[in-house]
Amino acid sequence: MFLQARTGRGVRIAVIDSGVHASHPHVNGVAGGIAICEDGALSGDYVDRLGHGTAVAAAIREKAPGAEIVAIKVFWRALATNVAALARAFDAAAANGAQVINVSLGTSNPQHRGELAAAVARASSAGAIVVAADEDRGVRFLPGAIDGVVPVRADWTLDRGAYAVAMIDGRTVLVTSPYPRDIPGVPREKNLNGVSFAVANASAFVARALEAHPRAGVAQVFAALEAAQPAAESPA
Repeated sequence: MFLQARTGRGVRIAVIDSGVHASHPHVNGVAGGIAICEDGALSGDYVDRLGHGTAVAAAIREKAPGAEIVAIKVFWRALATNVAALARAFDAAAANGAQVINVSLGTSNPQHRGELAAAVARASSAGAIVVAADEDRGVRFLPGAIDGVVPVRADWTLDRGAYAVAMIDGRTVLVTSPYPRDIPGVPREKNLNGVSFAVANASAFVARALEAHPRAGVAQVFAALEAAQPAAESPA
């Protein structure tokens, strides 16, 4: 079944990032949110003061306008956090009913694999699908390199409205454009870009697949996306 007409309706996406500026016109509101402080304490201050999470949420909203977005804030003064806070973010996302967990961040430190793998497993058992970067410019990232995740790679030549399901190094990966939603009057190369936004675009496509196939697991989502792949969309 082709997915062009799907909007992610009924699918809740948690955005683990710097929070979200919910009133931004490209975001058009969120279903709620929570913040995780560096010491692990919880806060209701999920407002984005760095801009990254808002841009990620806007990219998702563009391609899955019917989805619900929940902000899970882990970045405060910079785009960095500790692994304990990140692991707790997965739990908070699952507790807030997320069916998709967008992780537009990652670490290349293999020492964090065990803790992040356990967090992914908990989220998966709660019915959430984690979408995260697998590799970028030769660097492998966690949690994207962990089994049970939808791993994402960026293709700088790919149309923003398209995706590809590919087998790379023995893994099925979702390949998407690394550009966020365009800002009128701003050249694309001057806007934020990178694998973070490939992940955001991928999460939106996963949400469309889940709208068509509720309660699908990772394998079923990939099958749905692969079946729809010939019907690539026009750029926004």
